[in-house]
Amino acid sequence: MISRLMTTAAFFALGTGMAAADYTLTILHTNDIHSRVESINKYDSTCGADDEAEGKCFGGMARIKTAMDAERAALAGQNVVVLDAGDPFQGSLFYTTYKGAAEAEFMEAIGYDAMAVGNHEFDDGPKGLADFVDAVSFPVISGNLDLTAEALLRDRVKDHVVLEVGGEKIGIVSALATDTVDTSSPGDNVVFQDEIAALQADVDALKTKGVTKIIALNHVGLKKDMAIAEAVEGIDVVIGGHSHTKMVNDGESLAYPQMVGNVPVAQAYAYSKYLGKLTVTFDDDGNVVSASGDPILLDASFEPNAAMSARIAEMGAPIEEMKKRVVAVSSATIDGDRANCRAVECEMGNLVADAMLDRVASQGIEIAIQNGGGLRASIDAGDVTMGEVLTVLPFQNTLSTFYVSGATIVEALENGVSQMEEGAGRFPQVAGMSFVVDPSAAAGSRISDVMVAGAPIDMVRTYGVVSNNYVRNGGDGYKMFRSAENAYDYGPDLADVTAEFLAKNGPYTPYKDGRIVVK
Repeated sequence: MISRLMTTAAFFALGTGMAAADYTLTILHTNDIHSRVESINKYDSTCGADDEAEGKCFGGMARIKTAMDAERAALAGQNVVVLDAGDPFQGSLFYTTYKGAAEAEFMEAIGYDAMAVGNHEFDDGPKGLADFVDAVSFPVISGNLDLTAEALLRDRVKDHVVLEVGGEKIGIVSALATDTVDTSSPGDNVVFQDEIAALQADVDALKTKGVTKIIALNHVGLKKDMAIAEAVEGIDVVIGGHSHTKMVNDGESLAYPQMVGNVPVAQAYAYSKYLGKLTVTFDDDGNVVSASGDPILLDASFEPNAAMSARIAEMGAPIEEMKKRVVAVSSATIDGDRANCRAVECEMGNLVADAMLDRVASQGIEIAIQNGGGLRASIDAGDVTMGEVLTVLPFQNTLSTFYVSGATIVEALENGVSQMEEGAGRFPQVAGMSFVVDPSAAAGSRISDVMVAGAPIDMVRTYGVVSNNYVRNGGDGYKMFRSAENAYDYGPDLADVTAEFLAKNGPYTPYKDGRIVVK
């Protein structure tokens, strides 16, 4: 970013009574893009060409490029910094195909000034992150990682960075969620340190160098960001990610920014749908005088950058071929008929729930619940293509793990069967458990004989559960899961998990085993 002095007009626009030394900085920021290289629909998955033509699409890298260029032009001569709070990786076939190279190319073209390491940057181990860092010119930072023993990263990922913007030094510090060891694959040589302690050390180091304006660019989630803003002395602004929090001043969402004392905390949802825009004014001592802004919705009013769109189309061509790639073999048709998967145990439900549980069983997860409405097709006998798997699971849902009581699980099952006579998509397909349902009973009292691992469910015990992020966040009436403990919603794509399970168990034989009994 080219440093710029604040113009006279911008100075006077700050208001009366402001000292001549006050300094205003606009922070443009994204987070959790999750490989949404192409534009997205209202469900945050890839938007089709017809919907794009009808103006129904949002986001995508080419739209970010357009919006970022427009903001830079509008703010010409003022102080601007462009930041990303991590997780451009994982979430579409662009990542599956290019392993971060596409995200690197387009983020470089957009022109970021700094990026935080997100947990999914470790999905292909330290090498995946190292390759990304080598492909971009902007610094990629994380301050609570001890990389001494990790040769691939110790000279690539720094604790912090100092940017000069408009003649002022802006310090950027960063922290990554310490549970990344459970949610990704950093390897044994990446050692995680306490976020607050590490950030305080980095802030103190910057202060000794005379840096008085410090932004924490974190990937820890909003709750932790708020704690950091309160606990770490010397942080002026927190720009975050990881929790995909929608902060919009629309009267319904969480307000943007959240203030912790004089520290503004901001996040810009996820999936490239918004461009965060926060304007902060500092006094001569580096204290925040004011902070205001609102994320910009990247809707159809932003025409995607033409050159970048052409490049995305070029890179997307092999992805269309990937959909034809054979990933497994099935010995018989796997029944995913809508009428079955929303009313009884179905073969596709067993496949997907088994795949989910198999992926996270080593984490102590015992139960899988998949909403029947998330299963959109059957798969024919013979070769199984990735395109077929994506037809069954088209929503780019991710695995969610969380912990709830046995009573909450029974409540969830009651919700799942409460509208089965209507063919509602909330019907629960499960693994690791079984239950009996009586459709003739009143909704709310239809479930009985719930068993987990062959034993009656304990209503007061806490169980580990895996589902998809839609269900965990209250979709299809599963509101009881919103308050789950230790929830993590950003695991691998459900379609990828299912394809890998099919391949591992091939040739796959569809089955039902009586885990759901309908009276």
